[in-house]
Amino acid sequence: MSKALDALIVMAYRQLKRFRRGRARIVSSIVNPIIWIVFFGLGWSNVFNFPMARTIFGGLDYLSFLTPGVVAMSVFTASFIGGITVIWDKQFGFLKEVLVAPAPRWATILGRIIGDSLIAVLQGLIILGLSFLVAHSLNPWGVPASILYMLILGLAFTGVGVSLALRITSMEAFQMIISFLMLPLVFLSGAFYPLKYMPDWMKILAYVNPLTYTVDGIRYWLTGVSSFNPYLDLAVLSGLATIAVAVAAKLFSRATLD
Repeated sequence: MSKALDALIVMAYRQLKRFRRGRARIVSSIVNPIIWIVFFGLGWSNVFNFPMARTIFGGLDYLSFLTPGVVAMSVFTASFIGGITVIWDKQFGFLKEVLVAPAPRWATILGRIIGDSLIAVLQGLIILGLSFLVAHSLNPWGVPASILYMLILGLAFTGVGVSLALRITSMEAFQMIISFLMLPLVFLSGAFYPLKYMPDWMKILAYVNPLTYTVDGIRYWLTGVSSFNPYLDLAVLSGLATIAVAVAAKLFSRATLD
């Protein structure tokens, strides 16, 4: 058991240290969501600056409505992209060293997933902290509960990203899959506009989109506005995270040195 715990801690620490050294990754992960808030949020907040618009967004100004979506999007993007480091380690041989290490494979991959998830949450918290400067209807007491949703989202999509990376040998192919999946999932999450105004066929897709439940849960705790029960959101996310991490651990346990 001690070997498993040591492996988990070491792999989590490695991912955190690796992120700290990647200055370009740190800058891009923070700047991109800020661009959404500044150029998209501030721009559209002026468009929706009339009383009827507040009824559309549940009584919120548009920036306060948008912020939970951008926070969830930043966590989602960072956790999903974490799979790229698995392909990187394949190419440079580090993954082979991990596979032959005298430690349970499930512990090493779980440590990696936890490390990347913590990085994603940290990025989300930075964006959330900056959002308080421009969005004035956010409740600071909702931040701790929002962190829980962010962490579970990070675990879920880091698990998905790792699972994909274990099956893909090309970094270009992985990035293509990410590009194909990310925008539809983000736009179907209710991050930019309320679910109830979507076309019926789009609502169906939104209801099976796990990112929808993260945005809804974070929005509830930060603003009091939601489309679902926040505990339903948490249950759906927890179920997805459990499945995603279990699948990643299973695939990693069957990985070979080829």
